[in-house]
Amino acid sequence: MKLRNVVIVDGIRSPFSWGGRGMFEATRVDEVGVEVLRQLMSRNPKVKPTMVEDVGIGNNMGDADLTMLGVIPRMAGLPAETTCFHTNRQCGSSMDTMQRLATGIMVGMLDCGIALGVERLGRSLARPEPIVPPTRATGLNPRMMDKNDLQRNMAHNHDVDFSVPIPDPILDSPPLQNMPQTAQNVADMYGLTREELDAFTVRSHKKLAKAYADGIYKDEVISMQVEKPVFTESKLWDPEQKGEMVTFDQDECLRAECSMEGLGKLGPIKGLVSYCDNEVVITAGNSCPTNSGASAILLMAEEKAIELGLTPIARIVGLGVGGVKGQLMGLGPVPATRRAAKHAGIEVGQIERIEFNEAFAAQVIPSIKELGLSEDITNVNGGSLGIGHPLGATGARLVLTVAREIQRSGKKYGLATQCIGSGQGIATIVEGM
Repeated sequence: MKLRNVVIVDGIRSPFSWGGRGMFEATRVDEVGVEVLRQLMSRNPKVKPTMVEDVGIGNNMGDADLTMLGVIPRMAGLPAETTCFHTNRQCGSSMDTMQRLATGIMVGMLDCGIALGVERLGRSLARPEPIVPPTRATGLNPRMMDKNDLQRNMAHNHDVDFSVPIPDPILDSPPLQNMPQTAQNVADMYGLTREELDAFTVRSHKKLAKAYADGIYKDEVISMQVEKPVFTESKLWDPEQKGEMVTFDQDECLRAECSMEGLGKLGPIKGLVSYCDNEVVITAGNSCPTNSGASAILLMAEEKAIELGLTPIARIVGLGVGGVKGQLMGLGPVPATRRAAKHAGIEVGQIERIEFNEAFAAQVIPSIKELGLSEDITNVNGGSLGIGHPLGATGARLVLTVAREIQRSGKKYGLATQCIGSGQGIATIVEGM
């Protein structure tokens, strides 16, 4: 079977709002996804709605309004016959959705598809108590915390990806932990200091502020008219109050004034421990926020794009996923990137731009070092510490951002990668056209 080239024709996203207290609180986020799809199609008039054969929706939290098949594409005006699917690979959901569509195009299953990521998050990732309490047959399985020697010990090929052994206290810790705790584990494994993490965070916000000032995101982030939410004294949205309609066109979590002094005033996230008896260095400041938003990428077979007279942004050439210990999930991009590079037929050192999801500063710093790459080419226009991380929408955002940067800078290979809860990573390599 002859494989076909896959190109990114276009892509856009909404601005990302604070989860639970931001500009989207009075707005249905399925309608945010609808608006992103509408604007994506309207700015690509050569791509007729009937050409879009499949729409994949990436979503992590499983909200019914975002995962009911076919509803968002239909409300956006696509034909009823357009198929739709839902993917949940936690933080990597919309990148996984995009990879699934790209693979379908490569093998000739379809010519054109749209990868959409949509997420609504609250102030935290905590879920409300279920209406029907779980039983011993439906609640979390206590055996999920068990592990055998194969699962406990370092992987047989650990030294292929990592230069540092995993400390025994981390190997002996529970296999599934909350995300900030896994970031602390990575910091312990690599001996990262609070100063390193906070300094990385400051640089990220400064780069993002400059990118917005320079108009870098004008072709990526759409402008939307939304209802300004009215909040109570306890800072909860009051659905009985109707707010005015306002323009929302910039990521809400950007802190242009971010400084070492300001970050230094923040204490560690409550409840975290160091299994290695070190200082707890993970704070809300050097961690990504929780967000709501949507992102979309229009994919097409390169031969079809040429036939339509389109000018694609980039070509998708490498796909990869990789696994690590759940306690160190932030390191998942390392094996995932190596696999994507192998699929692309290139060396990791040929990558010239990286969009690395900044779930935590603690996982970006060691991961790029393990790959032999540099912060100088990583998130050159800011990252998720300021942009935000609406879980299911982030993957498509990363691919779109690095593709546009490759086009803008004239570089050849770009990498989009992110860690995934439970101990995974996902990576996509794009090539400039």
